[in-house]
Amino acid sequence: MASSIHRKGGMQLNLETIQGRYLSDLLDQPRALEATLDGLRRSALFDRIADACDAARFQRIVLTGMGSSYFGLHPLCIELAAGGSTPLMLETSELIHYYPHLLTPSTLVVAVSQSGKSVETVRLLELNAHKATVIGVTNHADSPLGTLADFGVLTAAGEEFSVSCKTYVAALMALAVLAAALCQSDPAARFRELEAAPAAVDEYLRHWKAHASEFAELLPGTEHLFLVGRGASLAAAQTGALIIKESDHFHAEGMSSAAFRHGPFEMLQPGMLVGVFVGDAKTQALNEGLAQDISRTSARAVFFGPNALEPACRLPETPGILRPIVEILPIQMMTLALASLAGREPGRFERATKVTVVE
Repeated sequence: MASSIHRKGGMQLNLETIQGRYLSDLLDQPRALEATLDGLRRSALFDRIADACDAARFQRIVLTGMGSSYFGLHPLCIELAAGGSTPLMLETSELIHYYPHLLTPSTLVVAVSQSGKSVETVRLLELNAHKATVIGVTNHADSPLGTLADFGVLTAAGEEFSVSCKTYVAALMALAVLAAALCQSDPAARFRELEAAPAAVDEYLRHWKAHASEFAELLPGTEHLFLVGRGASLAAAQTGALIIKESDHFHAEGMSSAAFRHGPFEMLQPGMLVGVFVGDAKTQALNEGLAQDISRTSARAVFFGPNALEPACRLPETPGILRPIVEILPIQMMTLALASLAGREPGRFERATKVTVVE
């Protein structure tokens, strides 16, 4: 049907193929962010966390989760370290089997699980038995994490069909508020920074058809996809690669820009596309240099940032605290384009489940 085809520059995006519950969740992200922000602002929880979880009380802060819940902890880890704490990021699967000795009264655990009931999260709560202080970040108040954590930080993303999208950005927002509480920063100032998030995401998603169409032009011929960045951008690089694999059954790898030079750079060849997150000013020149070096080979590189040439890769101008939220948006559009090119509905699981219940 002609009405199901969105044309841009001669390329076609099959809207009938990509429209479904996953797309609905993507487009619901501005509402989810607004609802989460309102809920967090009304909560007195962060004052209690600031009073009870002074970093001086703890020998270490363990940040844990699985998948995108784990990758989304990178910005928090950086902010805690800059504030003088000693954060340690561990996948929950590793924590429960190889680092359970860290679960002591001198440890603060920040555990993120969108469902709050994944198998590793439940095992962590059983192992801990209230030894370490646990702050749980989840989208489900009645989940094991929501009910058994010492402090339950709740997002209000709503129900989600499959691949993490609105629950992911809502968790990033909650973690940004939590960072301010743990670092004894001004919570009012942090909320003012976060107020711009729903509008920034809406600004980008308003043009989702054009963005997905642009990626449908860019991606044909791509056989290997890498997403790279530094600092807080590691959240989008690693989560982005994960959701491409989940949504499209297309192999992608997310890593630091520095790690890409330590080996993968050697395999640059035709059919390889490297998406580079420009990121923070501190390492922007390094990321730009990597993209330039990639472009001198037979592979291709694209930038994700406010000054990107391609509109689909161009991020809204936002305060730095919001960068991890907007950085995931072009990767979400990639998942739509790849699904259209493959003729399959994005985000429909065939082997996995929304909640992982088997280790």
